[in-house]
Amino acid sequence: MPMKPEIKPGLAVISRMGRDKNRVFVVLYEVDADFVMVADGQGRTLARPKRKRRKHLMATGREFPDIAEKNRNGNLTDHDLRMALASMQNPPQDPA
Repeated sequence: MPMKPEIKPGLAVISRMGRDKNRVFVVLYEVDADFVMVADGQGRTLARPKRKRRKHLMATGREFPDIAEKNRNGNLTDHDLRMALASMQNPPQDPA
């Protein structure tokens, strides 16, 4: 059986349960073995991150190490989160 990707800071995740089901978030930090804090820079800002159970999140496989680093340093902004998540929606185009 394939192992699930670890839910860790800087990882883009999709909520699988709750009123925010199917919304994309970035994991900010781990609270404990069961919970992490997530935000998206719009509805869930850095000032009010959402506490979510790991089992209610699905990893997208997309990591943002710069987001995790900025959060550790205290330099992360909601704009950074929005730009990171927007890059998932609109991949860069080749100037061909």
